[in-house]
Amino acid sequence: MYSYDFRVTGYPFRLYSGTDALERLPAEVARNHARRAFIVCGRTVSRKTPLVSRMRELLGERLAGVFAEIDKDTSRSSVMRATEAARSAQADLVIGVGAGSVIQGARIVTILLAEKRPVEQLVTQYPGDGPAVSPKLLEPKLPIINVLTAPTSAQNRAGSRMKDDATARGMEFFDPKTRPVAIFWDADALRTAPPQLMRTGAATIWCRALMNLGAIGDNPLVEGDRLQSYRLAAGAISRIADPADPAPRLELCAATLLQNRESDDGGEQFARHWAMRVAYAFSTALISVFPQVGQGEGYSALMGTALRRLGGRDPEAMARIAGALGVGGAAADDAPARIADRMEAVFRSLGMPTRLSELGIAREGLPRVLELSLTNFNADPKREFVRERELLGDVLASAW
Repeated sequence: MYSYDFRVTGYPFRLYSGTDALERLPAEVARNHARRAFIVCGRTVSRKTPLVSRMRELLGERLAGVFAEIDKDTSRSSVMRATEAARSAQADLVIGVGAGSVIQGARIVTILLAEKRPVEQLVTQYPGDGPAVSPKLLEPKLPIINVLTAPTSAQNRAGSRMKDDATARGMEFFDPKTRPVAIFWDADALRTAPPQLMRTGAATIWCRALMNLGAIGDNPLVEGDRLQSYRLAAGAISRIADPADPAPRLELCAATLLQNRESDDGGEQFARHWAMRVAYAFSTALISVFPQVGQGEGYSALMGTALRRLGGRDPEAMARIAGALGVGGAAADDAPARIADRMEAVFRSLGMPTRLSELGIAREGLPRVLELSLTNFNADPKREFVRERELLGDVLASAW
């Protein structure tokens, strides 16, 4: 049954997709009355691809500077340096060029340029006796343009996360004013992503799209977003190996955009069943503690165990997911195991690990992964995980 009681919101942005889409960048910068655009990117994009040079030529004197040191974890130190560089350049528009870490970093740069309070007062707070609280960030923000080099759900979201260098803790910001005014899915820009990055990104997108099909009581718009997102992700994941073909990369960009649209259309941005919530929190913490691990590899190593141990808490969601995967059956109790088996087969076909022990990480770091998992707003805004600490620790150990 559909839910017919819902609210839809919309956020204006322009999307440019396909061959030579980036040729429209100068006009988009001019449309936003910017004269001192500032590029934020990572080392790989700036040093191993021609993309930034191409953008320099396109923007000419409208480009005020480039910061090319945002790292994989969106570390606090790299974001602070980017903020100072943008301030020194007197930036009036920020262009994020990259995938998830860079796009989030660009958003945080605009927050830190505008807000005057200390950083610790700008991030989501986790009081010991209540739900998480995101401070209101009221200052106007510079406009943002995102140029994607790989599909990412970060492309048009309002939340951002950076890693504290000293503690590896995720510092979460939320500000709808940091949504982009424009997004570019340029075919050549997307071809720059190396195979490893595409694999981890595709696995993350497919996993989330599949898990979101377990939602109960969707309104008609959200159901359409989720079904098409899954169709696109499932169709693209087996075709990502060819770097010359931009089609699966563009399809995955569309899949993530639809995933984000779910919340605007009155749904939940993240699956609310326990298996996905826990796998998301674990994988996010895992890449903070072990930077060499990608989020897709985190999902592939954790998802099967999370489903087998926690899927039974949400039997209706599991039945829906099993049906979508074509592994439904009369024995509803077995649905989580059937889903786990099928997902692990897909991950293995991509050459991805299905156990934590296959990641080449130190088992001694798992307690730290557990601690960081207990403060993840997207996975656990009501702080239910704290009450389940012992169980979650056992699930994490079982995934080894």
